[in-house]
Amino acid sequence: MIEFQCDYAEGAHPKIMERLMTTNMDQTPGYGMDVYCDEARRLIRQACQREDADVQFLVGGTQTNTTIICSVLKPYQGVLAAASGHINVHESGAIEATGHKVLALSCGHDGKISADQIREAYEMHMNDGNAEHMVQPGMVYISNPTENGAIYYKKELEDISEVCHKCGLPLFMDGARLGYGLMAEDNDMTLADIARFCDVFYIGGTKVGALFGEAVVITDPLIKKDFRYMIKQRGGMLAKGRLLGIQFQVLFEDGLYWRISKHAIDMAMKLKKALVECGYSFYAENNTNQQLPIMPDDVLEKLSHQYSYSFWEKTDSTNSAVRFCTSWATKEENVDALINAIKKYSKK
Repeated sequence: MIEFQCDYAEGAHPKIMERLMTTNMDQTPGYGMDVYCDEARRLIRQACQREDADVQFLVGGTQTNTTIICSVLKPYQGVLAAASGHINVHESGAIEATGHKVLALSCGHDGKISADQIREAYEMHMNDGNAEHMVQPGMVYISNPTENGAIYYKKELEDISEVCHKCGLPLFMDGARLGYGLMAEDNDMTLADIARFCDVFYIGGTKVGALFGEAVVITDPLIKKDFRYMIKQRGGMLAKGRLLGIQFQVLFEDGLYWRISKHAIDMAMKLKKALVECGYSFYAENNTNQQLPIMPDDVLEKLSHQYSYSFWEKTDSTNSAVRFCTSWATKEENVDALINAIKKYSKK
């Protein structure tokens, strides 16, 4: 079975494994207070063009989302997010388990929310005479790319940031797949732009070359304060913290993060081109590593004997939207084999 279902099935980039091995017996202070984490922080601040940013390392995406969100919200507040957002549908109620509610906003197939939606949701609550009896919007969560592979463009993020700051809502970007978003052909943002517009975001390692781990970048001084207490309390702090620092040091010291992200995009675009040539449309068209074609169920059934993909949604009685993911480690020969199979089974 050739895996196209997710983008974190493989282990880690060989350069990371080599560095982990050569430093295996090093004795350093724990909990991310070592020289490797310090150097990784320096490299990430440099890439973000924010020397004032606080950079902390957590073990995984769910721990990162819950730690950030519960560190920002007051007990009576919730987080505004797209209805299809990861924290709303794919984290087993982790946010609700912290005592906070996800305040879901409607979104299209692209999975994005807009500045106008955020403003409307905030004003609707604040202007309601019964506001104090309801969960108050306390922050905004977006992901880039979204759960359906779409990216936010610079003007969209700038508008969202402006509304958030006017309403006093910290803006948090989930960057589990951030490398794939930033290397998409139509992306017009840089890491520095994201650091300027967001109060807190994270750079995903788990899905982009690392064995595990996410790098949280905090620009808001209020969120920086005591954040490490929250990491510890929420189970996101690794005792052998150097294992995280080493991985991000390798990813950022010579541009590896960007090169391997670009590889995933190249493979996805090769697959997308073939799907278009076969006449398929897309549930949510994008230029990232997540491709969501709408295909006949009989074709998908034949493909399933050799290829693993994610079911997304039935679009009618005979067709379904599915997701094919490429990653930093996707082999071109596997993409070629999938393309040949799609062409073979799609012939009328």
